[in-house]
Amino acid sequence: MLKQISKKNERVEEVFNLFIAHVQNFLKEANLNHEEYTNFVDWADRLGRAGELPLYADVFLESHVLRAMYTDKPGTQPSLLGPYFVEGTPLIEAKPGQPLVLTQRPNEAGDVMYFSGNVSSTNGEPLAKARVEMWQNDASGKYSAFDSEAPKYNFRGHFYTDENGNFEVKTIVPLPYSIPTDGPTGEFLEYTDQHPMRPAHLHLMFEAEGHETLITQVFFEGDEWLETDVADGVRLDLMTKIEEKDGCKVSSLDFVMRTV
Repeated sequence: MLKQISKKNERVEEVFNLFIAHVQNFLKEANLNHEEYTNFVDWADRLGRAGELPLYADVFLESHVLRAMYTDKPGTQPSLLGPYFVEGTPLIEAKPGQPLVLTQRPNEAGDVMYFSGNVSSTNGEPLAKARVEMWQNDASGKYSAFDSEAPKYNFRGHFYTDENGNFEVKTIVPLPYSIPTDGPTGEFLEYTDQHPMRPAHLHLMFEAEGHETLITQVFFEGDEWLETDVADGVRLDLMTKIEEKDGCKVSSLDFVMRTV
């Protein structure tokens, strides 16, 4: 049999060599003794075995990567995807003259909120029929499909903007919440004397032909955790207000997608 010849991936080799070089420099600069190094390796092993590597990367790495990539670029700033995204959410469609309603149980607890926005391109054109994925936590501070008694797609769904790039969704006000603290990530927070709280936010993902997918979050003025978000995901252009209108809470924010 012919021996299969594997193709060398030069980009993987480049990134790996850079990673190893920086880790070696870090170990030299930190001046770890062997016990400290062994404890670090043990902690990293437990992080992986607990399935918390994505959580740790989301909280301590992704925001810094996004800042480096997008701070000087036009369009809405992205924010981290987070560990609570799920695929296959239901399509939400509105009845004539009514807003969209994010999937929820009958008599769902929480303060009703109408969230609206407009989606446009960096070239100034409104984006009709852009796909919008939205998810958030419920009045218990939990996300469906993750340690929650709610149905899998509760407060999750996708929909499309209208001919002018507009949308309006009936949902509830999200709550601040703590990231998991009972594993190696929580252990790390204790070592560094950091709190585990994230400010209340909505998650949104926008997709439109000819545009870069935009994954972002929406934050609300007045939240006590804005300046110390454990995941450092807050951006000034992702901030908005919650106001009272006709006995309901309303909020809005516009989004600009980058062309490709």
